[in-house]
Amino acid sequence: MNKILSLALNPAIDVSSDTSTVLTTQKVRTFNETYDPGGGGVNVARVVSELGGDVELAYLAGGVTGDFLQELLDQQKIRHTRIHIAGNTRISFTVHEQKTGLEYRFVASGPSISPIEQERCLSEIAHHDFSYLVASGSLPAGVPDDFFAAVGAIAAARGARFVLDSSGRGLNAALTKTPVFLMKPNLDELEDLAGRKLDHPMACDFASALIRDKAAEIIAVTLGADGAILATANGVLSLPAIKTDVQSAVGAGDSFLGAMLFALATGWQPEKAFVFGMAGGAAALLRRGTKLCRRADVERLYHERLEAVV
Repeated sequence: MNKILSLALNPAIDVSSDTSTVLTTQKVRTFNETYDPGGGGVNVARVVSELGGDVELAYLAGGVTGDFLQELLDQQKIRHTRIHIAGNTRISFTVHEQKTGLEYRFVASGPSISPIEQERCLSEIAHHDFSYLVASGSLPAGVPDDFFAAVGAIAAARGARFVLDSSGRGLNAALTKTPVFLMKPNLDELEDLAGRKLDHPMACDFASALIRDKAAEIIAVTLGADGAILATANGVLSLPAIKTDVQSAVGAGDSFLGAMLFALATGWQPEKAFVFGMAGGAAALLRRGTKLCRRADVERLYHERLEAVV
């Protein structure tokens, strides 16, 4: 198993709860509250750890909320290195309305990161040992467009593989400035790169064009209920979604990436790792709130999908 370092620039404390009905202006009383460490890079580390992978999390955190995040990571036995910042770590909320079955998600923007804190982060990454370096999540306030490119350069300098799951300015800059092994956009993020709306055939063609242009070695595009697309130098593979009883969509994309990355780091070929990633994303849908996928569910759904394909 190759070692994975997961970077979280803007982690969160994810609070999940239930309520009978969401109302305006009135107090909405919640129950069944749970607290989990969250944010893209954190969730990827949680999934890889759940699947038995060799993973460490490097994350920026500050204030009393940063202390609480560190405590939550300790409770879940995630190996981690905290990079202290001045700003308070954000708190995000997910509320499930029992009357309608709808899920409401409130995602905070998080603190601004100073240039000194950015340099401290890059220095910390450079002192870690890893074979895969994954950066997941959007760039926080104060961080320049080319920051993920600088992260990728650290991976390239030691012959490691750089995995990127981001959007907007950080994604665009990284693809033009540093080698990317695996990129995992959703359809909206792929359309942002293309600068236009994409139907399914167009999404396949554009992902394939990015591979030809050497933007990344592997591109996995998640399409939600419409499945996912894998593009490599060997061609394009498109598969329908794995049908499950959806309880919550929180963390499905991170679970996809974590499962696929785990499989790649274990030595699987991209096509099988892609199916394992789809199983990870589907397994996350089975769980309420911010609990992400369970290993037993991922493995079961993976083997069911393989049997269906064969």
